[in-house]
Amino acid sequence: MIAAALGVGASLTGRRWLWRNGEERVGLGIAQRLGLPEIIGRLLAARGVDLDTAAHFLDPTLRALLPDPSTLSDMDRAADRLADAVLKSETVGVFGDYDVDGACSAAILTTVLRGLGCRVLTHVPDRLLEGYGPNAPALMNLMQQGATLIVCVDCGTAAAVALSAVQGRADVVVLDHHASDGPPPPVLATVNPNRLDDSSGLGGVCAAAIAFLSVIAMVRVLRRAGFFNGRAEPDLRELLDLVALATVCDVMPLRGLNRALVTQGLRVMARRARPGIAALLEAASARDLPTAFTCGFALGPRINAAGRISQADLGLRLLLCGDPVEARALAETLDATNRERQAVEAGVLEAALEQAAMQSAAGHAAILVHGAGWHSGVVGIVAGRIKERHNRPACVGALADGLVRGSGRSVRGVDLGSAIMAARQAGLLLTGGGHAMAAGFALHECDVPAFHAFLNERLAHAAALPCVADLAVEGTLAVPGATVDLAQQLARLSPYGNGNEEPVFVLPRAQVVRADRIGKEGATIRAYVQGEGGGARLKTLLFRARDGALADALLNRGAPLHLAGHLRAEEWNGSVTAGFFIADAAIAE
Repeated sequence: MIAAALGVGASLTGRRWLWRNGEERVGLGIAQRLGLPEIIGRLLAARGVDLDTAAHFLDPTLRALLPDPSTLSDMDRAADRLADAVLKSETVGVFGDYDVDGACSAAILTTVLRGLGCRVLTHVPDRLLEGYGPNAPALMNLMQQGATLIVCVDCGTAAAVALSAVQGRADVVVLDHHASDGPPPPVLATVNPNRLDDSSGLGGVCAAAIAFLSVIAMVRVLRRAGFFNGRAEPDLRELLDLVALATVCDVMPLRGLNRALVTQGLRVMARRARPGIAALLEAASARDLPTAFTCGFALGPRINAAGRISQADLGLRLLLCGDPVEARALAETLDATNRERQAVEAGVLEAALEQAAMQSAAGHAAILVHGAGWHSGVVGIVAGRIKERHNRPACVGALADGLVRGSGRSVRGVDLGSAIMAARQAGLLLTGGGHAMAAGFALHECDVPAFHAFLNERLAHAAALPCVADLAVEGTLAVPGATVDLAQQLARLSPYGNGNEEPVFVLPRAQVVRADRIGKEGATIRAYVQGEGGGARLKTLLFRARDGALADALLNRGAPLHLAGHLRAEEWNGSVTAGFFIADAAIAE
């Protein structure tokens, strides 16, 4: 059995702490070759970075990591057709999806095509009335408005039936990344790195990245055709803020190409040149330099909120908006919609958690809950909450008219998307698909027990997971050693996210000397701590701390605590200080 770090087998949140170890010699070699502090080399090695890839990890550039778009199946065919539409000034219909990736993908394609002279029509389906993906009435409407080319972004791979409605009337190009369990639809081109016959190795990128690569390929075709003789080429780098936003919000692994896209995209976003994103950052009170955290927790939920419970195309309209005044109004609407979404979510979450707790206690490998009256727009978020609470793949469905429509979220190492597609192939689902970490499904209510049994069997290995996810810690820090310089060195490992988690350190036997609640609702605890021998103090913060064992331990200022968390450099009024952001704690024995 693996020994727990600092003997913490069950923290105040019930988690076991485990050391994250890398090859010590590799870490030392990285540090020596690149002139880095040894701790940075060790952290890189623990993340699987080796001597050959360390430089690109720390300085991820598109020049080094961007692939030739033509490595993707059907890309050349798609690029040729898009370029032909530009050369002939055609009307193009862009059919998107109602989440962040869909909105960003549609915005990328629409921005470039309009800038090159095409008339572009957009459609984002209503989640409740139309569901996910292309549907015949919407496609026909685009054609009736003059579209001779329809591009489906972040959808379409599994829509052969719907897309057949336009066969012979308009060309269709699909730009997608969702998993496929069969041949691509019978359309002009399907660019999807997760096609069964694609060998590009780009299966971990989002649809916005595919859209970005597609416009690169299209511009290359136009350049060869002499289209830009006497006119400026579009600066495609200005689209990277959209690619970064989608990559983070679709929880793509932040390694390799994705890491370069997000790093460069955040720099574009920091300029706040896109009125829609600038307005949404302001509405979210996100005034510091944007980070992956900003994308995932400030921008993403607000854009997603529209597709969940309001006007599905509101996020896309914001991203395309060029007027700062109009953008501000749209951003305020999205902000208000997000607050409404939070209220709707709270109404579903309590009942869902109650069902989930019983299933977890019964030892189910996968959790599957559903209820009448639940809003289908928030079931994915609720599934994520259940997954975090019980460390199990979780599916949540809304029941209406005898049908259960839902979403699932998974934990690392458990491929939920493949299980859902297998259930559909077995005849248990009406629709179903997705990727390893997230999926959607629909079925008759009478088939729910059989579907649950299928998931439990297919994902049986998940039953061996601990009920609360382990916490990987990198090492210990003395309070005096938690310096601004170290925090700034650690920041070189960012952006953080899926596949590149922010380092977690432990302040062993820290003594709380002062603690109080801060913020409008008092949901954040600010505590100053010292090491056992006294001396220097360090500010720590605990968010979402309305109640619970962690909050009580900090506020009661009792026994020394092992504090696990993230060391960050904070800038305020021109000065930079070190802050420790608490992720977990344990009573020091």
